[in-house]
Amino acid sequence: MVLLDKINNSGDLKKLNNEQLKLLSEEIREFLIDNVSETGGHLASNLGVVELTVALNKVFDFSKDRIIFDVGHQCYVHKILTGRKDSFSELRKLGGISGFPKVKESVYDSFDTGHSSNSISVALGMKRGFKAQGDNRNVIALIGDGSLGGGMVFEALNDLGNTKENVMIILNDNQMSISQNKASISKYLNKVRTGNSYIDAKFHIENIFSKTPKIRKFVKNSKNFVKRLFINSSIFEELGIKYYGPFDGHNIDELIEVFENSKQIKEPFIIHVKTVKGKGYPFAENVPEKFHGISPFDKQTGNIIGGAKEDYSYVFGKKLIKLAEQNEKIVAISAAMPSGTGLNEFKKRFWNRFYDVGIAEQHAVSMCGGLAATGLVPVFAVYSSFLQRGFDQIITDVCLMNLHVVFAIDRAGVVGQDGETHQGLFDIAYLSMIPNLTILAPCDYNELENMLDYAVNKINSPVAIRYPRGVQKTEISFSREFNELKAIVEKEGNDLTVVAEGSMVSDALEIAEILENNGISCEVVNVRVIKPLDMETILKSADKTKRVVTMENGMLSGGMGQRIANMLTDDVKVLTKGYDDKFLEHGKPDELKKLCKMDSKSISVEIKEVFGL
Repeated sequence: MVLLDKINNSGDLKKLNNEQLKLLSEEIREFLIDNVSETGGHLASNLGVVELTVALNKVFDFSKDRIIFDVGHQCYVHKILTGRKDSFSELRKLGGISGFPKVKESVYDSFDTGHSSNSISVALGMKRGFKAQGDNRNVIALIGDGSLGGGMVFEALNDLGNTKENVMIILNDNQMSISQNKASISKYLNKVRTGNSYIDAKFHIENIFSKTPKIRKFVKNSKNFVKRLFINSSIFEELGIKYYGPFDGHNIDELIEVFENSKQIKEPFIIHVKTVKGKGYPFAENVPEKFHGISPFDKQTGNIIGGAKEDYSYVFGKKLIKLAEQNEKIVAISAAMPSGTGLNEFKKRFWNRFYDVGIAEQHAVSMCGGLAATGLVPVFAVYSSFLQRGFDQIITDVCLMNLHVVFAIDRAGVVGQDGETHQGLFDIAYLSMIPNLTILAPCDYNELENMLDYAVNKINSPVAIRYPRGVQKTEISFSREFNELKAIVEKEGNDLTVVAEGSMVSDALEIAEILENNGISCEVVNVRVIKPLDMETILKSADKTKRVVTMENGMLSGGMGQRIANMLTDDVKVLTKGYDDKFLEHGKPDELKKLCKMDSKSISVEIKEVFGL
């Protein structure tokens, strides 16, 4: 790492010439592979933006200028170049640096990001804010072609093109989101990519003649005519935003020239660069989807170290295939994440009953409403943190009409190392208030399979099933059927009732064992149905023990525990356990549970203190 060792801040980079920057780029790739193979993280997207990020940091000063990373998982190279390379051994670990931009982490991080399609809106807001204060610094939105399909992008482009603010948009086009892009926007960009008769001439011609207005005007009119002979008018230019490109996103010389020239442009514009996701690491280039977000792996073979074959996502996908074989009305929907949500095999098996809408959760929810209105049974598999983007549509386009849509909510609860933007802690609170919606929470794989069967075949209204990331802790329910919206007493006791949902049931049983060793008889109720709550079973147990603890893998405020507490009689003492009113940082789930005193040992101690047992 001859050159990289000398880069301790963005200023050090600016001292290098273009040939040195090319060598630096290769060293950065080696550094990324070495470190992410140990820590896990987003590899393919970062390998694809090495030269692009190097060129940006060479030309701009991001201690003053602003760059907004759409989604943000492609910010590793930026962090390496801005003083954080020595912290990469602690990437995504509790107390270490985040895998996403974090304002509190560095002056070079402009905005906390983690979800997609908002970068242009944020950049426009910043540009307007600086302008109002007489500050003309550069503001850049770096967005991928996958994020470009999100509805917010077009809202922002519509506003930006109308107001003519000088915002620079870099379109990082690698033909991927997490999975392969197949939407109309991707097809449009492919036409632009292959329009080799008109590449970057526009950009260079305008800048060559920038000081000769009459010639520039003639050339500009001429090249617009030439452009229309080869490519249909750019959708961006029709919206009032200048378009330049496409350029080679791995060509340092070209990128630096383009970015230097871009400083002369005084209106909104897009620079389109083509990159290869996973560039420089054959395993990631060949299977970029696998290396988008990956656990620690053997860099020599590309194989994940450890890694269970079956997790909740896998079990969900396998069961949905079985149900679809029996029920031809079942269709599956993904928002650019068929692999992460366990739908890859369904997609192959039932290609004509599978819809990947891209990164567009609002659209996905409303489309599910339309599918359900025709008599089909749409199953939308989506991460908890991403479903919240479609909150309004869940209310107005599904639940208002009581349509039979199944929300398979993956990554519910504490997710871990992706941090604040990806924790699935809010769904219980924001879904519980919506009329007509049933919310189920399986305690293990068997309950997940049985609840999915119930959701698609035995109910005719909106239903959500929330389940965690990863593997089940223990098998609790065995082959027990799920035929009615009732809670189950998993263990009987006399001194205390613990009411738990989903993955917290195994923790509740651990707590019961700890308390039993201290002479405390503990009853454990697996709530199974978060809404509507089976208060009959809960009240019966509470009436016996007079002490109730509620446990949920979600926010305490607005959660299941508070609803239960409000319905208990005055003579019952209650302790509600959930996550406090703050955003939860990155770290391993077990570490975060201990940090928040949500692990079995901590809760056991608190129970004895609160109830005086």
